[in-house]
Amino acid sequence: RKEKHILPGFFHDTLGERDRAHALARIERFVAHCFDAPPARPSLLDADRSGASCAEAENLAAPLPRHSPRDLYWRATRAGLRLGKGLSEGVKLGFDTGFDSGSTLDYVYRNTPTGKGRLGELVDRNYLDAIGWRGIRQRKLNVEELLRLAIARLREQQRPVHIVDIAAGHGRYILEALQGLQQLPDSILLRDYSELNVQQGNALISEKDLGEIARFVQGDAFDRQSLASLTPRPTLAVVSGLYELFASNELVGNSLAGLADAVEDGGYLVYTGQPWHPQLEMIARALTSHRGGQAWVMRRRSQAEMDQLVEAAGFRKITQRIDEWGIFSVSLAQRVR
Repeated sequence: RKEKHILPGFFHDTLGERDRAHALARIERFVAHCFDAPPARPSLLDADRSGASCAEAENLAAPLPRHSPRDLYWRATRAGLRLGKGLSEGVKLGFDTGFDSGSTLDYVYRNTPTGKGRLGELVDRNYLDAIGWRGIRQRKLNVEELLRLAIARLREQQRPVHIVDIAAGHGRYILEALQGLQQLPDSILLRDYSELNVQQGNALISEKDLGEIARFVQGDAFDRQSLASLTPRPTLAVVSGLYELFASNELVGNSLAGLADAVEDGGYLVYTGQPWHPQLEMIARALTSHRGGQAWVMRRRSQAEMDQLVEAAGFRKITQRIDEWGIFSVSLAQRVR
């Protein structure tokens, strides 16, 4: 709700003027009316087909006018990245596997600059210090925190802890979240679409000596039937960094519905979101995705939209964490009847 009022004779300090009572009375009436009438809650389940974030993503996907200043700027940026590919191991990995791939994320998590000589290491350090990657590393810490919180709640309820991550990348944040726990989970099932990620994830499981409780298999995170038939039935499901890469709410809804079918009543879901990103255009114009080297165009989902998708699938949100820049959120929800 909005109202506009003109106050003749007033200057810039509206509430500090002699006749401010006129303004305060209008404010009091307006505020009281707003609190008396609960706000309407618009549905955002079709925000992928209409609205601001949809239009924004379409604009980012549209080509720029040839030889326009912006076109020349982003062409120069891409050329600089190709030059950096020859020096920085991280940039090279991004071009080889996609800047949104599980391999790239695992490299960002490790946060160890690697390149050709001292110059290569400096270029790689600059790459790893990008605001998006700093946010990703904080997201990892927030995921681990909420994982431990969910595990503690399940233990308090004397319930088994069966974890599934449907798009685990290399699985590092899941396996490292277990460090310091007095009692390990009963089982861990890691899944990913990429055969390379499965191989690397299984190597990480062996490295951390978790082979007795953890396994890594290939699977489609958007196949509802496959998710619904998970065994053992998970009591804690994790989806980190996946839904942000796909604009379609139908895809995300199918995935969440499959998890709702699989997770036991009272079980938990840890999920991530990306309501904002300061480098959206740079990512769309200069970086490539894991999908055949296509442009990495992301559609932002507001937190309200992401939470509505989770709620529609049958989960009730409990708590949330977010980095200091407001880029990546991590939420914990519980499966309800």
